[in-house]
Amino acid sequence: MELKMFNFIEEVIGCLEEINDELQNESKELEIYFEKLLENKNDGDINVNSRVKSSSSLREKIIRNNYYKKYKSSEEVILNLSDLIGVRVECRFIEDEMEIYKILKRLFNKRNVDGYYYNALNKNIRLELASKQPQEQKNGFEIFRIDGVYEVNHRIIKFELQIKSLVNIFWGELEHKIIYKNNNYRIADGFLKELMGSVKKNLAMIDNQLLMIYNQFNSKNSIDPMMRKAQLEVFLSKIIYDIFSTKMQNSIGFGVDFKKSCETIMKYIFRTRNAENLDEYNKILLKTIDRLNSISKNDVNFNSEIEFERDVHFEDDFSKKIGHIILNSINSEFQWNLFFRILFEIELGNNAEDFETFIKFVRNRFYENNSFSRLESILNEEELKSVKNYIMLTIAHCFETVDSIEFIYDNKIEELNEVITSFIDLTCEKVSTYEEWEKTHHVGLNLLYYKVLSIFDCKVETYKVKEFIEIIKDGNFKIEISKSIFKYIDKLDEMDMIKAEDVVRLFKIDL
Repeated sequence: MELKMFNFIEEVIGCLEEINDELQNESKELEIYFEKLLENKNDGDINVNSRVKSSSSLREKIIRNNYYKKYKSSEEVILNLSDLIGVRVECRFIEDEMEIYKILKRLFNKRNVDGYYYNALNKNIRLELASKQPQEQKNGFEIFRIDGVYEVNHRIIKFELQIKSLVNIFWGELEHKIIYKNNNYRIADGFLKELMGSVKKNLAMIDNQLLMIYNQFNSKNSIDPMMRKAQLEVFLSKIIYDIFSTKMQNSIGFGVDFKKSCETIMKYIFRTRNAENLDEYNKILLKTIDRLNSISKNDVNFNSEIEFERDVHFEDDFSKKIGHIILNSINSEFQWNLFFRILFEIELGNNAEDFETFIKFVRNRFYENNSFSRLESILNEEELKSVKNYIMLTIAHCFETVDSIEFIYDNKIEELNEVITSFIDLTCEKVSTYEEWEKTHHVGLNLLYYKVLSIFDCKVETYKVKEFIEIIKDGNFKIEISKSIFKYIDKLDEMDMIKAEDVVRLFKIDL
C-alpha cells in the first residue's frame, strides 16, 4: 500500500512539473490582472503577488488530505487542487482586508453559469463570492480566502485568492513554520493554542497602533512639519506609557495614570537633543524606540528608592530651589519617584547628571520665554537679567506652594508661560525705568504669584490678601481695585483661606 501511495505522489509531482512553465505564466497573468483591476483603488498601499504550488507543498497536501485515496489519477489531483495557483492581495492594515473584499465584490458583479462571478474585462477569470467571508480556519482565526478559476487554453485552472494585511502575512508565516511545518507540535495542544492566540492578539494590537500612526501622519495637518513633529511626540509618549504601565502592574500590582508625565518626558527627550528638523526627530524617535524595546525586556522595580552616584549641583537660584524641593520628595512621593524612574531608565548615563539636565530643561522652558525681549526697550542687559531673576524666583516660590508634579507637565508650563507673557506686558505698561520697577516690583510679583496659584486651584491665607489690599490702597501702584472686592471685604474676616483665582479678580488687571 505504501509503495503504491508513494508512486502515486511521484506521478502527481511529475504531472505538476510538466505543466509548471504554463502555470508560472498563468500565475503571472493573474497577478497582472488583479493589479490592473485594483489600480484605480490603489494609493501605493496594495500589492499583488502570486505563486505556483511547489512540489514539496503538494506532497504534504496529498498525504495530509489522503488524495491518493480520493483521486484515481495524477491529472485528477491537479485539476481539483483549489490552490494550484495562489494569488495574494497584500494591504497595510487588517481593516483594509474587508475594504478590498468589498471592492472585489463590486468589480466582479456578473454571474456565470457555474455560479462564480466575473468582471466584464475578462469573463475567463472568475471568483466564488457567494460564501461567507472572512472564513474561519481550524485554528479559530479568520482569513479572507476566495476560490477562483482561470479558464485558459481550453482548460480550467483553479486558484486561491487571499487578502492579507502586513501583520496577517507575518502571522501566516509564523504559524506555518512553527506549527504547520513542525511535527513536534499540534495545534490541538491547549497550551500551544492559547500561546499562539496571545501572539495573534498582540499582532492585532500592533496593527491597530500602526493604523493609528498612519492615520495621524496622513491627516490634513500632517503636511505641516511642526504638526508632524507633534505627532511623533504623541506617538512616543503613548509607547512610553504602555511599556511602563505594564511593568508597574507586574512590579507592584496596580497602576496609576501618568500620561502627563510621559508627555513631559517625551518633550524633554526631543528638546534636550536639539532636534531642528523632521529627519532629526525621526532619528531620535527610532533611537528612543530602540531603547524602549530594551527596557521592555527587563524588569523595573517600582518599589525601591532612587539613588544618585554623586551630589547634584545647580547653576542658579531657580534651579537650586526647585531642584532641592524635588530631591526632598523623590523617594517619598510616588509620582515624583515614578517620573524620574522612567526618565532614568530611558536616559543612559548617571542619575545625577540626568537630574541636573532635566532641571535645566525646566528652567529654560521659562527663562527662554520670548516675551522677555520686550523688556529690552526699557532695561539694559544687567537690569533685564535682574528682572528675569525676580520672575524666575517667583515661579520657583509658586512651585514650592503648589507642591505638585503637575507644575512640570507640558500643558501647565505652556499656561505658566502665557501668564509670564501677560505679566511682562503689564510691566511694560506700568513702568518705564528700572527704578520704577524696583519701587513696585513686590506688588507686581505678588499678583503674578496669585495668578500662577490660580492655575492650580490653590488657596492662600486670607490675612496675607488683606495686607496686600492695604498696600495697594496706600501706595501709588497704578492698579485699580475691582468693585467685586465689596463682595469679599465683609467675609474676609470670617475666612482663613481664599481661592487664588478670587484674589486675582479683586484687581483690575489682565493677567
